[in-house]
Amino acid sequence: QVQLVESGGGLVQAGGSLRLSCLASGSIFSINVMGWYRQALGKQRELVATFTIGGSTNYADSVKGRFTISRDNVKNTLYLQMFNLKPEDTAVYYCNAGQFRSRWYDYWGQGTQVTVSS
Repeated sequence: QVQLVESGGGLVQAGGSLRLSCLASGSIFSINVMGWYRQALGKQRELVATFTIGGSTNYADSVKGRFTISRDNVKNTLYLQMFNLKPEDTAVYYCNAGQFRSRWYDYWGQGTQVTVSS
């Protein structure tokens, strides 16, 4: 089992910045990929960015150049640094961990609200 706890969401004006954190605990030794997803009101959950165990990153086109995903292995924490936020970035942001142990497991945090005012 992997437990994920997000923090760092809040209300910010357009053009502002926020940094989200996701603290992982439990059986984290075999996590293959971690990432951030978001879900706006009335919309489906979508990928924001991922960070693989090999250090590769991937971003949604809508956040490229504005968001940066990073991982601190000592602190077992995943970060999402968000710059130049736009009202369309408003959503609940979820941390995800993918782990393969004979089969694939997906773990999710409880989510943190990000609201960007215009």
